[in-house]
Amino acid sequence: MSNIMLWVMLALILVINAGGVVLTIFQLPGIWLILLVTGLVYLWQPQIVGFEAVLVLAILAIGGEVLEFWLAARGAAKAGGSTRAAACAMIGAVVGAMVGTIVFPVVGTIVGGCLGAGLASYLGDRWAGRTHEQAAKSGGGAATGKFWATLMKVAVAIVMWIVSAVVVFWS
Repeated sequence: MSNIMLWVMLALILVINAGGVVLTIFQLPGIWLILLVTGLVYLWQPQIVGFEAVLVLAILAIGGEVLEFWLAARGAAKAGGSTRAAACAMIGAVVGAMVGTIVFPVVGTIVGGCLGAGLASYLGDRWAGRTHEQAAKSGGGAATGKFWATLMKVAVAIVMWIVSAVVVFWS
C-alpha cells in the first residue's frame, strides 16, 4: 500500500471514529461504530491495528454500555424509585432523547433524555401506587442518573477515539 493511500485510510478511520463520538452525544451507538471501524481495519490490515487495540476498545464499549444502564437505573433506585420506575426511566430516556433531538439537536438530545427519564420514572412510580412526592423524588433521581450516564458514555467514546488515534498514528 502506498504511503498516500495509507495516510488517507488512517485519516478516514479517525474521522469516522470522531463521528462515533458525535453519535454517542446524540444517544446513538457511536461507541459500537468506533469498535466496528477499528475491528474492520484490524481484519483488513492487521499490521496497522493490532488485536490488543480491538480488545481494549471492545472492553471499553461494553463497559460504557454497562455504566450507562447502571448509572441511569441507579439514579431512580437511589432516590427510592421502584423497579417499574427504573424500567420506565430507561424507555423514557430513549423517547426523550429522540424528541429532544428533533426539537433542538445535541443539547436537546441530552436534555430530552434526562427529562424523558425523569418523567417516565415519575409515571412508573405513580403507576406502581407511590405518592406524588415519592414519584417526584424518583423522577429527579432518574433524570440526574441519566445526565451522569450520558456524560460518562461520551467520556468513554472520547477515550475510545483517543485509543484508536494512538493506535493509528503508532502504526
